Amino acid sequence: MILTEFPRDLLMTGAIFGVASFVWAGWGQERPPKHWIWRVVLGALSLGGAALAGVSIPAAIRNWGSPTAIVVGGPAFVWYLVIFWLEVLAIVVLAIWARKRKRQDLIAPLVLAIVGIHFLPLAWVFAQPVFAVAGVLVTAAAVVAALVKDEVAARSFWCGILGAPILLGVGVLCATAAFATL
Repeated sequence: MILTEFPRDLLMTGAIFGVASFVWAGWGQERPPKHWIWRVVLGALSLGGAALAGVSIPAAIRNWGSPTAIVVGGPAFVWYLVIFWLEVLAIVVLAIWARKRKRQDLIAPLVLAIVGIHFLPLAWVFAQPVFAVAGVLVTAAAVVAALVKDEVAARSFWCGILGAPILLGVGVLCATAAFATL
């Protein structure tokens, strides 16, 4: 499931997924259920994401000269850039659409869905099957967040409480595999 041919990429995955977990758990704090335990869980997910990034980033910097699946100027790099900018464009367009429809409650699930969907082609770009698994799980979390009633908690809470652990878990797995390989 996790290919260890490019440990630098796995370290960067740990860093990026750690930051993403931190961000989604933070966005989940928008309006969680009333009980304080939810804020504690989201806080723990944020701290876990920050810790993962804090461990992965220096290791990625130390190993920056090692091989990577995407070489600047190569086809994988071009595909990465295309996918990234398509993701940004889709997020902007969907956020504007949600705002115009007075459905700002859907912005977080729409963004999370785009994030999840973009992992599917990145699995091919980075030659990393675990990205496809992360993509399916994150997209499913976004669908659940979009469909759940938002009286008890904001949809962003559901994105955070469901999406952050997925991102944190996959990030930890990738970073762990990288450290075991180095």
